[in-house]
Amino acid sequence: MSERMDPPVNGPYVPFHNYDSYDWGPIPAARDRLNQGPFSVFQDEGWHTLMVTSPASGAVPNFGMGLMGYAHEEQGPPPVEGETMEQSVEKLARLPFVDKLYIRCDWRNVQSAPGRLDLDPVFDLSLSLSKELGLGVGIRVQMSNTAVFPELAVPDFLQDKIPFVEIGPAPYQDPPQPWREPDYTSPVFQKAFAELNDLLAAQFDDEALVEWIDLFQYGYWGEGHTGRTPATRIADFATLQETFLSMTRLQLDTWKSTPLAVNTQPDISRAGNDAVIDMAIRGGSWLRTDSIISIEESQQIEMHSNRPPFLASIVEDGGQRRYVMEELERTIEDGMTVREYAALHALDVGANYWSLWQMADNLAAFDRRWPGCFATMREKIGYRVRPAWIHRRKRYGRIELIVILKNDGVAGVPGTLKIWLESPDGNVRLGGSLDPGHPLPGKLRHASILLPEGMDYEGLSIRAEVETKGVVRPVRWACREAVDAEGALPLAPQKFTRMNWRKDQ
Repeated sequence: MSERMDPPVNGPYVPFHNYDSYDWGPIPAARDRLNQGPFSVFQDEGWHTLMVTSPASGAVPNFGMGLMGYAHEEQGPPPVEGETMEQSVEKLARLPFVDKLYIRCDWRNVQSAPGRLDLDPVFDLSLSLSKELGLGVGIRVQMSNTAVFPELAVPDFLQDKIPFVEIGPAPYQDPPQPWREPDYTSPVFQKAFAELNDLLAAQFDDEALVEWIDLFQYGYWGEGHTGRTPATRIADFATLQETFLSMTRLQLDTWKSTPLAVNTQPDISRAGNDAVIDMAIRGGSWLRTDSIISIEESQQIEMHSNRPPFLASIVEDGGQRRYVMEELERTIEDGMTVREYAALHALDVGANYWSLWQMADNLAAFDRRWPGCFATMREKIGYRVRPAWIHRRKRYGRIELIVILKNDGVAGVPGTLKIWLESPDGNVRLGGSLDPGHPLPGKLRHASILLPEGMDYEGLSIRAEVETKGVVRPVRWACREAVDAEGALPLAPQKFTRMNWRKDQ
């Protein structure tokens, strides 16, 4: 039973619950679902192992996973003397262990007048570098933050139109300053919020480089909390929950192609987070948490570690986030720094992403001093899928390939994995989809592809893709065996597999 009993608002009450085996409703149906077994040796007219693969070592970058370098946060570019924003972001993007760029900014950084976007230059720079270097991009737009007076997160043209509510002293301010949050229930705020989403979706919803957009949530850094001060100083609980459910529904409806990520902050501020998270997950949102080893995170550990397997987990951790060597040396416990503890615990919950804060020089120095941390993260984080076995058999007078896929990573596939048999000229393309999320981390998944009459495997390759919200992106196999430039594996029998073939096969 939940520790708190709030009245239902616009729907059933959603108490906190274990996520393992929780009924999230039916999984998304794949239109081109492959036969995934069971397969019996008695259902064939001759069976042998065509190929096997082994796990890749090192990083295998793909969509929906990796280490994300912060190109921007609300305070602007990193405070490095003599270094421009362009130099800082490019230096960060070119670090060998950075897989994605993350833009964390305020509303004021994307809009300065009604009806149009005025994007901070970091957007064009990050997208250009990502395209050049094969990276991806994540974006968060905040309604308030704790680095400047909170109303300054909102664009100037809305400052005198949106009511603000003083809810207590601002955290992290010396001397203390009053903390003011936008009145999210205001019709003026809601109209501007809807326009903001429409403008941003028109710009980024069809941008393949953008891997996810954070759900725009209330409170400190848009994380769905106002610290120890209840958000009910803005409005009563029922009104807040209704407001934030409506804002969540609007975003789910607006962003049709790009995954959203809901922050899994417990409802410490009394604003209906449990209901919002439930709605977001049922709408296909990924999960994000802002710390992994802090004291209040037991609930979030449960959420991330037992989430639906086809949803990604984005983990950041703010403690010692600037990787200052002198500070990290003081955190060493049993030979490990707090940064290593935090990063490796992200693997424990099956994370897809891990955050690297802005300071490129500090990150490089940390990697030189403790080289195992980022290397371990990139070799385990996310999903690492390969065709572990490929069996060839005869059935119905035709050749059928049974592919047994293995996931060596810590996370499920963030979407639907599709596998294809293809010829170099593109005239042959056979295959389809696994069930969403499969193969699960550490698990196997079988799939069958029946070839046309008279066709065998010669000259074909097996390739993978991932489909998320109707957008299909290539996936590189995480196997030791050689793949081509597109990440596909050419089909060819291996010496030790041919030794066991019978003559009648």
